[in-house]
Amino acid sequence: MQTYVAHYQSPAASDARGLGLFEFESDARAGSKANIHDARLKMLELFGKDAVSWSIVKVEKKKASQAEVDGQMMLDFRPPKPERKRAVRKEYW
Repeated sequence: MQTYVAHYQSPAASDARGLGLFEFESDARAGSKANIHDARLKMLELFGKDAVSWSIVKVEKKKASQAEVDGQMMLDFRPPKPERKRAVRKEYW
């Protein structure tokens, strides 16, 4: 199962205002109907009846941060990228 992050938002006139994100697991592809359905079920499980009118705004894959991988920050020893040269514009007037 893949871990996803879902962003949710409540309607402007809702009694229970909500805006934020939560993590959930799903077998479906990101952004598919099944994936959004899994996100909605997890949202209702977490927030209860207040979340019935809320909507899922965006679903994205959770990125593995360096702190979660091994607990140490990694140093980047690659050489810096060469600076791009800009084309000279010719004026025809």
